Amino acid sequence: MEKSLNWALAGTGGISNRFIIGLKAAGGKPLAVVSRTMQNARGFANRHGVEKACDNYDQMLEDKSIDIVYIGTPNNTHRDMTIKALKAKKAVLCEKPSALNSAELREMISTARENNCFFMEAMWNRFTPPLCKVREWLAQSLIGEIKIVQANFGFNSPFNPAGRVYNPELGGGSLLDAGIYPLALISMVFGGIRPGSVKSQLYLGSTGVDEEAFVILSYGGPRMAFYASAINTQMINDAWIYGTSGKIHVPAFTWAHSADLILDNRYNYHYEPEYISNGYGYEAVEVMNCIRAGKTESPVMSWNESLVLMETMDEVRRQSNFVYPGEIKTK
Repeated sequence: MEKSLNWALAGTGGISNRFIIGLKAAGGKPLAVVSRTMQNARGFANRHGVEKACDNYDQMLEDKSIDIVYIGTPNNTHRDMTIKALKAKKAVLCEKPSALNSAELREMISTARENNCFFMEAMWNRFTPPLCKVREWLAQSLIGEIKIVQANFGFNSPFNPAGRVYNPELGGGSLLDAGIYPLALISMVFGGIRPGSVKSQLYLGSTGVDEEAFVILSYGGPRMAFYASAINTQMINDAWIYGTSGKIHVPAFTWAHSADLILDNRYNYHYEPEYISNGYGYEAVEVMNCIRAGKTESPVMSWNESLVLMETMDEVRRQSNFVYPGEIKTK
């Protein structure tokens, strides 16, 4: 019989509400929720049938019945909350971006290693069936040598200087909030390696965060990629992977409900499988399977690849002299 694993959720915002729906559909057990106020914690617990509600994160970590902590709080809190959970010997699934920069992430990885605890960045769509199928097609070299990858993710978020996406104090901006999705897809296609060169342009808005980003990456020879992100512009959020023998199209790749394999512009295979709930449960299953297998990281979303993503975004921000208030300096 598989060991039952109990989850605690930190944060009661939109992403936590979506995650718990997927978690429950995947058979996961949400045992506790913690928020800054007991009112928020109890409201979330009542809506989702969670047994324990708490307004003290440190107190929640003392609960020995909790095995895994899901962190769905603002970006600027990820480092401290992850490190505390890992030191308390809890496994951690931390929302993307895993940290504000690579220096923070190195601390988090080091803490996971020292405490022999599982830690993973929550790149939820990577575990959905369409992106798993895309990895199969790439492993089989069905479209030949990869030449170009293109992906965008942009949405129009109402301007709120104090809100999460426009507030530099909370780690806001399009690069970390939206751009990490196309960057992660590009990284997946090229095997998680570091790009050889990074060229970028950011538009910094009135609050100081990047409202738009455009990035060009080189992976050696003819292997190129480019992506755009925005928090004030609705974009066509598709991904295209071009090879010497064909191409792959993932419509609305951030949610990844389907994928198309197109060979020599003649053969078109449309893949659109059954989808469990809202899709967030697939990453939860990966976490639980890894823990039961005694792993401290996922081979699908490894520590090293998360570090590559953060280092790439560090370089993008460096090129536009964009620094978050109070962030730990990168090395």
